[in-house]
Amino acid sequence: MAVKPDFRGTPVTVVGLGIEGIDLVRYLASQGARVTVSDSRSAEALGEAIEAIDGSDARLALDGNRAEDLTSAECVFVSQGVPPELPALAAARERGVPISSMTKLFFERCPAPIAGITGSSGKTTTTALVGAMLAASDVDYVSGGNIGVGLLGLLDEIAAETRVVVELSHTQLEGLDESPHTACVTNVTPNHLDRYPWDAYVALKRRIFEFQDGDDLAIFNLDDELCAQFSREAPARVAGTSMTGSLPGDGVMLDGDAIVRRAGAASIEVMQRNDVALRGEHNVANVLSALAVAGQLGASDEAAVEAVRAFRGVPHRLETVATIGGVEYVNDSIATTPERTLAGLRSFQRPVVLLLGGRDKQLPLSGLAAEAARRCRAVITFGEASELFATAVRDATTPPGDGPTIEQAGDVGAATAAAAARARDGDIVLFAPAGTSFDAYSNFELRGEDFRRAVLALGRGG
Repeated sequence: MAVKPDFRGTPVTVVGLGIEGIDLVRYLASQGARVTVSDSRSAEALGEAIEAIDGSDARLALDGNRAEDLTSAECVFVSQGVPPELPALAAARERGVPISSMTKLFFERCPAPIAGITGSSGKTTTTALVGAMLAASDVDYVSGGNIGVGLLGLLDEIAAETRVVVELSHTQLEGLDESPHTACVTNVTPNHLDRYPWDAYVALKRRIFEFQDGDDLAIFNLDDELCAQFSREAPARVAGTSMTGSLPGDGVMLDGDAIVRRAGAASIEVMQRNDVALRGEHNVANVLSALAVAGQLGASDEAAVEAVRAFRGVPHRLETVATIGGVEYVNDSIATTPERTLAGLRSFQRPVVLLLGGRDKQLPLSGLAAEAARRCRAVITFGEASELFATAVRDATTPPGDGPTIEQAGDVGAATAAAAARARDGDIVLFAPAGTSFDAYSNFELRGEDFRRAVLALGRGG
């Protein structure tokens, strides 16, 4: 159900004052709504967020999500990450109050077709690459969504011809009842099983294309088992990407060392594998997805090549922080799953000191543990799941006692210092925790910044 077109004088409640909540408050207030902010945190904890909505005249209802603040509204807007089972939300639903979100409202009000990108991993890098390709092609575009940019604040910049690129998480897809005109799925692998059953998680990812029709386009990484299944289910036209040099139809593939675009009977070499400056085979796969999307949005292959050559990645994603004493310190705080950590680990040939920790997501650890036991000089664990990760690597070491040094530390700073003590000239210290940040941080970016500070402190000490 679409929300009302005119918010003037309408009482609305925004639940959660993060990036999405700030975007919602600003937009709704600019439309004349009477906004209440409901957040479980205190005013002190929300200091910067409250400053960000200064001038909106929003009423603050903090220190808890009270049912009356939601049931008295004509519409409730929920930020991603707010549990759907929140009692105040249940009360609003029971009262028949419409529930919406930043993403849903943006889809309803965006005057241009939308290209949406999702996946268990790679979606931020792919979105950033698409933006870089469009910018290099001098195409009018905007990008936002789960990359940390509110969408509603972009509406004033969007005309009918603007290319709109939106990164969509599973929680943003949850509230949608329409799909973008162009949908891209980078992969679907086990994730967030601490909050969603596997079938429910897969169903949320499916929403990016399930409301499409024959005039739309869905792009899938056909090397991924579930994406290949999605390609057979999609109601839209389908294009694919593949690292194996084989595509059943249109798309972008890696054929030997060449990245090739297929369109009908034509195959055109776009660039070489070594034009990709990013580390890891997973990032080559991201480039293929980005090329497939950007090509649909008007980016030229020539400009795309230059964008890829110049692209050095997104913060907290295999980001080199510093090289100290011959040791390279790499921040991959985005690695909140064992599979993502494994992809990062496989991006290096040199010996690795690996930092694992955070909060467990109830995902299988055996593959990561076996690779770490075989590949790493040392494994340093920290945080809430420290013992779990240490035990997994220890149990995977064959013969017992013959693998990496395993050490437990209390927090990111102590883990970084312990890694520095174990690393040797030429090693990589890889901060790729495999768990979420929520045991100690509100997001993985803050955790990555803490690692950066700890590394730079080592440099000053040296």
